[in-house]
Amino acid sequence: MTMKAFWTSKLVVLLLATAVPAWSADGLIKLTSSNSPAVTMDRLQAIVTEKGMKVFARINHATGAAKIGKTLRPTELLIFGNPQGGTPFMVCAQTVGIDLPIKVLVWEDAAGKVWLGYNDPAYIAKRHGVSDCKVVPKMTGALENFARYATSQ
Repeated sequence: MTMKAFWTSKLVVLLLATAVPAWSADGLIKLTSSNSPAVTMDRLQAIVTEKGMKVFARINHATGAAKIGKTLRPTELLIFGNPQGGTPFMVCAQTVGIDLPIKVLVWEDAAGKVWLGYNDPAYIAKRHGVSDCKVVPKMTGALENFARYATSQ
């Protein structure tokens, strides 16, 4: 391998590593946010509402912790959905209903970094044995767009 090819491959790996969200084997997609936890969640709630989703709940886990005398860094969960996306997913496998409506968590880690995380629809589909369900790509794209909007400035 030439030196130029070596450095080109290193650059490609670096670019790919910084261009895609982080995820783990358990299907959790995580993105870092440029905003505070509250602003990230406010932006997420605004975009999902604008796109016709119903927000079922916004749960502030830190507030809940404070009620029992415990301290928890900012941690909020937004639960939302739309029958137009969820129903076709459940038609593929009714057990998908255990993973719906969609849940997105925003939290601040010990280093002060803000994260947004959600379950990958492809992982959910695989979990329920319906990897070929036609709604998955559209749902994946929508969640990616919502997450990118919420985490950008």
